[in-house]
Amino acid sequence: MSTADVRKDWDTYFMDIAYMVSTRSRCSRRHVGAVLVQGKKLLGTAYNGAPMGVPDCSEAGCMISEEYELVVTDGQEEMVKKQRCIRTIHAEQNLLLFTDRIDREGSSVYVTDEPCWTCSNMLANSGITEIVFHRPYPKDTGKVTNMMKQKGITFRQLGNYQPPRETMMTVSD
Repeated sequence: MSTADVRKDWDTYFMDIAYMVSTRSRCSRRHVGAVLVQGKKLLGTAYNGAPMGVPDCSEAGCMISEEYELVVTDGQEEMVKKQRCIRTIHAEQNLLLFTDRIDREGSSVYVTDEPCWTCSNMLANSGITEIVFHRPYPKDTGKVTNMMKQKGITFRQLGNYQPPRETMMTVSD
């Protein structure tokens, strides 16, 4: 059997779509795409960007907000500085804005990047039962993983996944 005859598994198929959707983003720091799937049916797509009709980061520059968070690791307290752009609506947030609650019940979300804390909270209340992501977002991993476990939401990273070459960009934080 040739490689042309090999069919992609569903995880790869839907993650490839999420990466293709991410190419619509105009964010200079990170392109993120998300897709809503029920069974094997694609119900919606979204990417990160400024609200409709508002200049995006490529036109007006990023709006960087800095915040500090107290992190305790092995009994050691450390203040960690986090920077994020507040001009854009995250892909997961746009997905929730532009899909119906009834479609989200029992569905999966495939997202190119591990959801941040805010998006995770929103997804946890959205009716979805699974989140599949590719790139980690270490700033929030611990608390997001713990919350998903408490909620009974399957939360998993795709290992050994290779995004389509034409979708790749350099990610900066």
